[in-house]
Amino acid sequence: MSSSALDAEKIESKQEERTANVHRLDSLNLLIFTTLLVVVVLTIWVFKRRNFRYIHETCLALFYGFIIGAVLRHTSTSDTKTNILKMNDTILPKNNVPNYISFEDSNMSAVYLYSFQGPYQKDTVPLDEHKVMFNSEIFFNLILPPIIFHAGYSMKRKNFFRNLGAILMFALVGTTIACISTGIMVYGSVHAFSSLDFFSFTDSLYFGAIISATDPVTVLAIFNDLNVDVDLYAIIFGESVLNDAVCLVLANSIEKYVAGAILDKFDRTLMLKSLGNFFVVFIGSFAIGSGMGCLTALMTKFTYIRDFPLLETTLFVLMSYSTFLASEAAGLTGIVAVLFCGIFQAHYTFNNLSKESQQRTRDLFGLFNFLAENFIFIYIGITLFTFPSHKWDMRFIILSIMAICLARVLCVVFLSFILNLFRKNPISWRWQMMIIFSGLRGAFAFALAIRNVSTHARSLMYTTTSVIVIITVVFNGTLVAPVLKLLKIRMNVSEEIETTSSRDRYRIMGNNNDEQKKQSKTWLLNKWSHFDKIFMKPLLTHSYPPLTATLPPCLLPITRLLTTKEQRTMSRNENSLSNLTPSMMNSDDSILNNNHTVPTLELIDMDNSDDYLTGSNFKSNTRTNQVLDTQMDPLVQFDDDETLANNIG
Repeated sequence: MSSSALDAEKIESKQEERTANVHRLDSLNLLIFTTLLVVVVLTIWVFKRRNFRYIHETCLALFYGFIIGAVLRHTSTSDTKTNILKMNDTILPKNNVPNYISFEDSNMSAVYLYSFQGPYQKDTVPLDEHKVMFNSEIFFNLILPPIIFHAGYSMKRKNFFRNLGAILMFALVGTTIACISTGIMVYGSVHAFSSLDFFSFTDSLYFGAIISATDPVTVLAIFNDLNVDVDLYAIIFGESVLNDAVCLVLANSIEKYVAGAILDKFDRTLMLKSLGNFFVVFIGSFAIGSGMGCLTALMTKFTYIRDFPLLETTLFVLMSYSTFLASEAAGLTGIVAVLFCGIFQAHYTFNNLSKESQQRTRDLFGLFNFLAENFIFIYIGITLFTFPSHKWDMRFIILSIMAICLARVLCVVFLSFILNLFRKNPISWRWQMMIIFSGLRGAFAFALAIRNVSTHARSLMYTTTSVIVIITVVFNGTLVAPVLKLLKIRMNVSEEIETTSSRDRYRIMGNNNDEQKKQSKTWLLNKWSHFDKIFMKPLLTHSYPPLTATLPPCLLPITRLLTTKEQRTMSRNENSLSNLTPSMMNSDDSILNNNHTVPTLELIDMDNSDDYLTGSNFKSNTRTNQVLDTQMDPLVQFDDDETLANNIG
């Protein structure tokens, strides 16, 4: 055998050995994270048994990540040394950097191919071993989507829409103000130090965008345990859900401006184009998310796939994840799309699912959310010690913390003042202090920061973001309960829910109550609620009345086609019930003596399906219940017709 053939065989053997070693390291890394998740779960169980609420699971995940990260920093997980061939004075095309570089060995018939990783400044090239590190795309494509979808799917929509004005103000206007004010304060501060002059104004704005994403998962978990006022919970939760999407679109718009701008020159046309891109991306992502949610609702309504709950759940999960991929493939933002997909899935598709799939999808996405959140916080703790491209500057970290705190106070106080001019229930100063305190930074800010660390500025952003996430989660998350007591915010509050027995499919409601609901709605929400009830719900779910009753008679051929057997069955039952109602009222002296109005039927709100009591607020007699139970078809699917409408001001 010739020497060239022997050399080629040795190279192939070395490559196989390197591939096997990489596989072993990947398995070891996954084992480390899996073991830490097991330890976190067991520790949470001990804390719950002891009724210890002061340390949340995210803090535990961080602490365990610190321990393992410190151990890994001083140990070696691989015997393979990194070899780099340096090519000095190489001139590459300025406008078309090659994706691959190949070298041909003249001694043998072999070509060595190397892939492009990105432009790095000379002293930021990652030459060290990447211990327990994952590709940043894993976070965006696998970890973040279930977290964002779960936020939309598990949203308590009554409380969310009741405080929709405040949520939109804090999430849209407040996040934009926080981004700009943080960027300006950071830029003004760093230029007082000559060693930080590499941090440009666009870098400051980008940092302001990614660090403005709040993630109060610790606060909300303690809120839930202590039964804090539902309106305060809804405002903090709704802001954190929507501002993640706003921050991502802002960051992408700033990146596109930087990519096309000339260095150190302001381009007004490009700036306006970036602002237009912001609205196009947000609206386009919203359209894809809501469209996929409606498409899934139609599929589950007309296919009878609910007869096979496993297939039904699988279809639901695949369609939801496809929303994220479709938006990313279209050049939009999958995070925004999957958020609104979750909201539409909960509002429409959920009502078409079988009971098994309803419970299974809730549990499944709750599990995904729990694992993904804790995985990210463990990863933050580990990479604080093992990441090779950290750039530490305590002056920048302290200035950044001061900037985000000032921006948070400015946004909450200023916007609360404006909102209180129009709100019937003003946002008190105690609530404002709690909203400010709840501005934790978490998984989303970290995932945005780790996407690009190829320059001094981006490495400094990543390190600073990691430190801010750790400080806010540990400090703010641990002090939630004491701050609630200090501010004297109501706890152990029972949400005012109209409840009924799980056996009863309908409840009797007086016409006066309907008038009160109508008067409590704003004009815009009143219009949307009416449109949702007469068109969207009958089209996408088995809601009653069907389209044949809500749309004009000239559309009868189309509306019949879009009406299911369940809706026709409900129509027949309604007609039968209307014939029985007069006889019921004549034979029931108690109803006549109390001058009750003729009862009307209203579908039960499925948002409160887990909170049913045994008929405590069900204002009807036994005979009415018996008649209603005998009239109902067991195949009828019930939905939350009044989800958007109830208790909205």
